[in-house]
Amino acid sequence: MDSDGYGYTSDDRSTARLLEDLRTLSPLGIERAAHGWDTHGLPHLDTYRAAESAALAAIENAHRTSEWEALHRQILDLTEGRTSLVSWKVEHGQTGHHAEAAALGAGLALDAAGRLDRAHLETLVRPMAEALPWLLSVPD
Repeated sequence: MDSDGYGYTSDDRSTARLLEDLRTLSPLGIERAAHGWDTHGLPHLDTYRAAESAALAAIENAHRTSEWEALHRQILDLTEGRTSLVSWKVEHGQTGHHAEAAALGAGLALDAAGRLDRAHLETLVRPMAEALPWLLSVPD
């Protein structure tokens, strides 16, 4: 929390902060995340999929699969589920799906942080970092 008791400290790199940021992301932020996916995810899909596999393996080895599945569900619920937010509904379609892919990659990276090498971590967070730059400073 900040000095007034709100939000997150500048050094908070948690999945809770990601979820809160996804809740408050504007349509422009969603477009930035989608642009990040189009720029850093899609053109390098083989590298991205390798990073996903490494993160999933790290999560499985740490016996955190149920935590990742819960986070995955929470992200999907925010972006396209019954409780999806207006800003995500406005950006429904390709833009929303690309931003959602960026958000899922960032969530996966945060969940695997500490068990994932820097290259894989950056590959997964870079698309969403177009909208949430703090993701680039997640410790590996």
